Amino acid sequence: MKVKTLDGLETDLTQESIDGLKMRLMGPVVLPGDVAYEDSRTVWNAMIDRKPSLVVRCLGVADVITSVRFAREHNLLICIKGGGHNIAGLGTADGALMLDMSLMRGVWVDKEKKIARAQAGCILGDLDRETQVEGLAAVLGFVSLTGITGLTLGGGFGYLTRRWGWTTDTITGIDLVTAEGQVVRASDNENPDLFWGLRGGGGNFGIVTGIDYNLFEVGPEIVGGVVAWPASEASQVLDLYRTLSENAPPELTLVAFIRPAPPAPWLPLDMHFKPIVAILACYSGKPEDGEKLVAPIKSFGDPVGDVLVRRPYTQLQSLLDGTQPKGRRYYWKSEYLPGIDPLLDEKFIDQAVKIPSPHSAMILFQIDGALNQLDENHSPVGNRDARYVLNIGGSWEQADDDKVNLEWAREAWTELKQFSTGGTYINFLTEDEGPERIEAALGNNMRRLAEVKAKWDPENVFRTNRNINPA
Repeated sequence: MKVKTLDGLETDLTQESIDGLKMRLMGPVVLPGDVAYEDSRTVWNAMIDRKPSLVVRCLGVADVITSVRFAREHNLLICIKGGGHNIAGLGTADGALMLDMSLMRGVWVDKEKKIARAQAGCILGDLDRETQVEGLAAVLGFVSLTGITGLTLGGGFGYLTRRWGWTTDTITGIDLVTAEGQVVRASDNENPDLFWGLRGGGGNFGIVTGIDYNLFEVGPEIVGGVVAWPASEASQVLDLYRTLSENAPPELTLVAFIRPAPPAPWLPLDMHFKPIVAILACYSGKPEDGEKLVAPIKSFGDPVGDVLVRRPYTQLQSLLDGTQPKGRRYYWKSEYLPGIDPLLDEKFIDQAVKIPSPHSAMILFQIDGALNQLDENHSPVGNRDARYVLNIGGSWEQADDDKVNLEWAREAWTELKQFSTGGTYINFLTEDEGPERIEAALGNNMRRLAEVKAKWDPENVFRTNRNINPA
């Protein structure tokens, strides 16, 4: 079998070697042609189509250790797939040994300490479901099918970020396997340099096997959902959004977007695929307080759809899942914003009316609050001046439509990046974005990250990521 080495060259891996690996593992080894191969090697974004030479579906930490040592023995390129939801497809690589972590999905909740320990293959929905049994929640993202590990290592933000910060601001420990195949613990008290690097530095330092999250009292019932209007009302709705978000308490997170209306049952048939402007809200405090705060949204103008109601928190966490199915083609451009300028609103609307696909959207996500209270160097994710996320979210079905959709996203970004803080979210970077964009995401923390990399992975074994060269 032809496999790729760390040097980017091809080498032969004998059947005897593969059989020996199988004997040392609990989880299965999946090869091209096997029934499970396509499911393991494919990722959420259909624009990414890479083919690892072999896949280990890890069942536990011992499988991870065995795989790393096997890769080192044969000088193999390694890639690690958790949820497979990264837009750049960082979990897969041609010719590599892939570690598919998706079978490791255990979650253990300590109600008294308000801590959840989750295995690396968990998706957000796994963690939300178990923590909500106790009326608790971790600070996670807003699509429940996203893997927890990639989200967390890149920073992470969602509906609870305004109250408690980046996801990385709320974790208490990480277990991982190093490039030498050793198990280590990273926390404030154990290997603190590694713990610092992992909170925004991605998968550069080892293979994460478990993460401990602080939990907070949320739900089970919150006030959340969407109100939508015809896009002809976009200017007035974005004025409302700006006014409400500037005065919103931390318990309230607001998202504004413009897109062609999806064929959702809560929207009238005659609006399907026509442009709409909408506000998505989540109030994670007492529902009766939330209902008062979202009343100005529900009473504004003449909405074409309104599903902003009391609902279970887990339901809100999966509300957007249908808009992000696996197998579509995705291309995003993203920037952090220091605020919302009225001129930004104008250009935002101008670019939104040019959306070429029924699945694409222009989005403004509010994140200001707790993250702004910490020092820029608290963790590599940095960007403590960010108050909103701008995401130009391209999404379409057919490869023949790549050109028009890529051009639209890039043009919209060119028009709107003037409003940026200069920073961007590393988890939203696409395959074609290079080192300068990694620096925009990690800022002045690059040098320190390179020093951590040199200590924990001096040979750059873990390189199928937003790579940081060892100092």
